[in-house]
Amino acid sequence: MLTHLFKLIWNKKKQNFLLMIEVLVSFMILFAVLTAIVYYYQNYRRPMGLDYENVWMMDYESPHGMKDGDSVAAFRASVRQLIGSMPQVAEVSFASRNVPFSFNTNGGGVNYGKKNEGTNKYTVDDNYGSLLHVGLKEGRWFSKEDDGAKEEHIVINATLKKNLFGDESAIGKMVGEGGDGPKSMKIIGVIGDLKDKGDFAGPSSGVYRRVDTSNLNWGGSILIRVRPSADAAFESRLYKSLSHFMNNGDVNIQHLDGMRARINNTRLMPVIIVLLVAGFLVINVALGLFGVLWYNISKRRSEIGLRRAVGASGNGISKQFVGEAVVLSTISLIVGSFFAVQFPLLNVFDLPTGTYLIALGLAVAFIYLLVVICAFYPGRQAAAIYPAVALHED
Repeated sequence: MLTHLFKLIWNKKKQNFLLMIEVLVSFMILFAVLTAIVYYYQNYRRPMGLDYENVWMMDYESPHGMKDGDSVAAFRASVRQLIGSMPQVAEVSFASRNVPFSFNTNGGGVNYGKKNEGTNKYTVDDNYGSLLHVGLKEGRWFSKEDDGAKEEHIVINATLKKNLFGDESAIGKMVGEGGDGPKSMKIIGVIGDLKDKGDFAGPSSGVYRRVDTSNLNWGGSILIRVRPSADAAFESRLYKSLSHFMNNGDVNIQHLDGMRARINNTRLMPVIIVLLVAGFLVINVALGLFGVLWYNISKRRSEIGLRRAVGASGNGISKQFVGEAVVLSTISLIVGSFFAVQFPLLNVFDLPTGTYLIALGLAVAFIYLLVVICAFYPGRQAAAIYPAVALHED
C-alpha cells in the first residue's frame, strides 16, 4: 500500500511539488515559532528566585557637586533614615539602576583560570538580598564583616557558578574582572538565578558587588519593601517627602509588579506578531491543501469509479486519499527535519538541545494533524462516489 502511494505521488510530482514546498515552509516557520514558545514556557516555569510583591522602586541622583564618597554615603544614609522612619516601610535597599524588571543592563566579563564568562553586574547593599527574599545556595550574603577586606567580596548566581566551576564549590575562589584581569574578587556566596529580566528571559550569569565609598556613583535606584497597609495616600506622602528632601521634582516611584508586567509584554510582543503571521500562513496552506485534494477528486472520478467497480470499499478510497496526503507531507517533513536538527548541532541560538527537540516534535505532530484534518473530508467525499455514476460521467 505504501509503495503504491509513493508511485501515485511520484507520477504526479509536478503537481505535488508546490504543495510539498508549502508544507516544508510551513513546517520551518512552525518550528521557529514553537522553539520560541517552548523556550519561553520553560523559562516561565523556572522559580522566580525573588519576591517582588509590595516592593517599590525609585531612581535618584546625588546632589550636584557632591563628589566625595563619604559625603555621598552620608547622603544615602539620610535618605535611608527618612524612608525607614515611615511606619509603612519594612526595609530599604540601595542598588545600581539595573534593578529587577528594569530595562537597564550592566555587563562585563569574569575570568577563572582559562575560562572567561560574560555576565551581568549588579551593585547592591547589604539589605538587597533580604529585601527581595533571595535564597542562598552556598556561603552568605554581604554584611559588616566585609568592611575593610583586602579583596573585593562578591556574590555570584548559580548560572555563573556552573559555567566557571561546574560541580565544585565556589566559596573562597578568586576570580578576575574582564578577559584577563587579575584575580582580585573573592566569592563569598552563591544565590539562585533571579528572573530579574522578566518571566520569559533565560538564565544568565550574574555578579553582585557590594556598594561602598570606592564605587559610589552619581545615582542609582532605591528599593522599598512596604507593608500591605501602604496605599496611594502613603505613596503620595512618600513622593512629597523625597522630592522635598532631594530638592528634585522628578522623583519617580514605580511598583515592581507593574514593571514586571511591562517587561513581560515587551518580550512577548515579537512572538505574538510572528505567531499571527505563522497562523495566517498555516491557514493558507490548509486551504491550499484542501483545495488541491478536492480538485484531485473531481479529476479522478473515473479512477475512483473504476476502483469501486472492481471491489474497493468506500473506506479504502478514503484511506487512500488521506494516505497520499500523509505521504506527501512526510516527504516535506523529512527534508524540513534535516534542516531543523542543524540548529541544536550548530547551537544557532544558544538554546538547550531539549528545547529544539520538543519544538521539532510539536511541529511534526501539528503538520500531520493539519494534513489529516484537511484530507479527511475530501476523502469522505471520494468514498461517497458511486461506481455507476462515475463511469457513466466518464
